[in-house]
Amino acid sequence: METRLEISATAEWRQAHPGSAIGLLEMTGVDNGQPSAALNALKPKLEAELLQRYNGFARKDFLALPVMSAYDRYYTRFNKTYHVQLQLESIVLKGKHLPGISPAVDASFMAELDTLILTAGHDVSRLRGPITIDVSRQGDTMTQMNGTIKAFSAGDMVMRDANGISCSIIYGQDNRSPIAPTTTHVLYVAYAPGGAQTQVVESHLQLLEKYLCIFSPEATTRQFLVLAAPPTV
Repeated sequence: METRLEISATAEWRQAHPGSAIGLLEMTGVDNGQPSAALNALKPKLEAELLQRYNGFARKDFLALPVMSAYDRYYTRFNKTYHVQLQLESIVLKGKHLPGISPAVDASFMAELDTLILTAGHDVSRLRGPITIDVSRQGDTMTQMNGTIKAFSAGDMVMRDANGISCSIIYGQDNRSPIAPTTTHVLYVAYAPGGAQTQVVESHLQLLEKYLCIFSPEATTRQFLVLAAPPTV
């Protein structure tokens, strides 16, 4: 039996990002090798729900949503725009459709658009534990999925394994550990800055777990964990 990952958070993360939460869902026995008709059938339904939920919305209305507002404040600190916001706008305002990459990736994307909670998906076989939720420090670097070496400024929320940073809120995932068609053991990490409620993160993980069980009914949940940083008093 595959052992579950050792996961913790640093005091630096808790101090730097009060009120934030990190949700972690680790599952084994995932079948990601072929498209899922059952999961794909849910995509038009989700698109229709999003169109109805956000009917008449403009950008200012999206930014007024409590969860979206929390991300907007975080990304603004780094002079960036929350990419889930842009993806949601592309569907609601521009008529775009949900992509088809692989079931384990599509499930994450669907859950993100439903709850607005940022999520990264990793192939556990490509990680080297232990896993640590931390903050970036001056001098940190990561090779992004497109092969670009990114140098970090200090203060971003990041996930580290024994080989270095595996993901950050601002710069996304590394090129070592993304989910592939051969992935059977996954770790989803949901990053929620202060102002995005912990219960929303929990609901997000539950939805993601539900989606995985739709295309992989034999999948087993190894960890369902939410790490929370105390709010500022």
